[in-house]
Amino acid sequence: MRLFSSACMVMACAALLASGAAAAADKPLWEVGAGVGVMHLPSWRGAAESRELVLPVPYFIYHGRYLRADRQGVRGVLFDSDRVDLGVSLGASPPVSKDNSTARSGMADLDATVEIGPQLDLTLWRSPDRAQQLKLILPVRSAFTLSSPPRHAGWVFSPALNLDMVDPPGLPGWRLGVRSGPIFATRRQHAYYYQVSPAEARPDRPEYAASGGYSGTQVLAALSRRYPRHWVGAFVRYDMLQHAAFDDSPLAARDHYLAAGVAVAWIFGESSERVNVDD
Repeated sequence: MRLFSSACMVMACAALLASGAAAAADKPLWEVGAGVGVMHLPSWRGAAESRELVLPVPYFIYHGRYLRADRQGVRGVLFDSDRVDLGVSLGASPPVSKDNSTARSGMADLDATVEIGPQLDLTLWRSPDRAQQLKLILPVRSAFTLSSPPRHAGWVFSPALNLDMVDPPGLPGWRLGVRSGPIFATRRQHAYYYQVSPAEARPDRPEYAASGGYSGTQVLAALSRRYPRHWVGAFVRYDMLQHAAFDDSPLAARDHYLAAGVAVAWIFGESSERVNVDD
């Protein structure tokens, strides 16, 4: 579900959290690199089973006039405003095999999914030196399975407050991001992970029909630092699923848990063209 939408977007899209100067600066038009990340997280949100994942970490920065990919995400520059950004929200989830899951034994495998949709960012507050800023982020994503043919897996809306800090107290040179907010999803999204059909029911896994609505609340903290030739980052995420629409599903065994990960990426190259970037 949102296994990767907050956590993996910190790890696998490391460029989106790349640390930089707090004010306008002369930077390469683009930078590219790659690395690796390690995460510990549940098989799906609320699952009793956890897993460790080793993932590739692409690193890409682009400071174009109309398209940008940086620590704030992938976004189009559609209008001249430093308080409102319209961008793209991305997410993904890994596959889960019934053979590797006691809870889903005898059920259909879960295909990997991708999520994509628009995201509106509203800057609510910014320090005079631009080293700290508070945003309201409003992403809406549509999910699809990576199967043949792909299947629609519902919609996700996850509004959140996001505090971004350059050089937080006691950590000069680092960037700290803290994000928190509720998640809402359609019935189809919840059914993909938590529904149990009559044919799949058994004494320890009763039949369950999913409904849409509240999907819990997440708190995510991410710390990163850009060095001359490499980037390092880490995250910790706390999920609270109490009172979620699916909290009585037999496949939602835990109502709160922690997920965490670390990553490193090496920067291989950058453009000779320089642009002035207002970070």
